[in-house]
Amino acid sequence: MNTRLDGKVAFLSGGGGGIGHASCLAFAAAGARIAVCDHDAARARRTAAAVEAAGGQAVALPADIREDAQVAAAVAAAVARFGRLDILHNCAGGTDPQDGNITDVGLDVFDRTMGLDLRGTFLCCRHAIPEMIRAGGGAIVNMSSGAALRGASPFHVYTAAKSALLGLTRALAGTYAQQGIRANVIASGRVMTDRIKRDWGELTEQDAARDPQNPVQRARDYPFWVGEPEHIAATAVFLASDAARMITGATIAADGGRSAY
Repeated sequence: MNTRLDGKVAFLSGGGGGIGHASCLAFAAAGARIAVCDHDAARARRTAAAVEAAGGQAVALPADIREDAQVAAAVAAAVARFGRLDILHNCAGGTDPQDGNITDVGLDVFDRTMGLDLRGTFLCCRHAIPEMIRAGGGAIVNMSSGAALRGASPFHVYTAAKSALLGLTRALAGTYAQQGIRANVIASGRVMTDRIKRDWGELTEQDAARDPQNPVQRARDYPFWVGEPEHIAATAVFLASDAARMITGATIAADGGRSAY
């Protein structure tokens, strides 16, 4: 099966770090040209430089994906640079350490989390899809979480936002199939990005006290639950490629089986 992306242009939100950075490199290694969108201009430039150092083509596009006008401008800039848009991988998002139960969590946490995890993905799809239709079709890969597949997470805002992405992705798949667009979503387990290590620790016994989900025990129970950004990036490349032609509207549980058993 062909997982090459030669001739394709991929737009990645949150491309400056973590899963986004790894995905930019993986998409470029598969032959795609890369539009690196990130709220941090320096991080976007570093990722673009890393892609080019590896022999690929990339452009850095600083934008706050919660702002409609900035997303529209970033997508337009990507098309102006590369002439088309074929792939959208929405990586921007994350948990807020202040998240919690619905009766206790601050509404400021709700606004921040929904803005980044849901509104940002919504806006990127809103502006990328017309360009993908003009290009003759394409693939959308959204990022959710295993928390959206279970009812046990104590982070209720994050769970709500990531659960909404499952429904949004199915709606996109059904609406735009006739225009040649596939849409899938990855529900990931614990991915050891720099942000996760900073906010939640590195899965030591001491770090377990910082996380009410006790990730040390979860890692023992589910030995494939913990991974690196490159593992998710490889899944995203597959979903964006012609090898995944028959997959759309699907939730790919890359959570080490935690939502299954």
